[in-house]
Amino acid sequence: MITVKSNINAPIETVWECWTNPKHITQWNNASDDWHTPYAENDLQVGGKFKYTMASKDGTMSFDFEGEYTLVEQYEAIEYVMADGRRVVISFAATPSEVAVIESFDPETENSEELQQQGWQAILNNFKKYVESL
Repeated sequence: MITVKSNINAPIETVWECWTNPKHITQWNNASDDWHTPYAENDLQVGGKFKYTMASKDGTMSFDFEGEYTLVEQYEAIEYVMADGRRVVISFAATPSEVAVIESFDPETENSEELQQQGWQAILNNFKKYVESL
């Protein structure tokens, strides 16, 4: 698995809300400024599904990122299986001053593991920036 992580300077309730609520997901879920997430839906429960449409701002490319939840432990952990069968494990560890978000995922075979790690880390960095700006 490939792992990315970040320490977010915010309460766990805020971090969880921003990670799971579609109105927030559309604000941070992109790896670079020339992409965005114009649509997000999220049924946060075991067996529930999510779908985020990720698109280039110039309209030339888009794809749906989707999966089904296999574990949801509020403020602690989320696990899901992506539409292509790869697994993702996310942990949230709160301290009095910050929340460590650690996300591990099965790599795909189209791009190098280094490129995948950079892309997922960029999205997580964007999440941190968004949450800390609230």
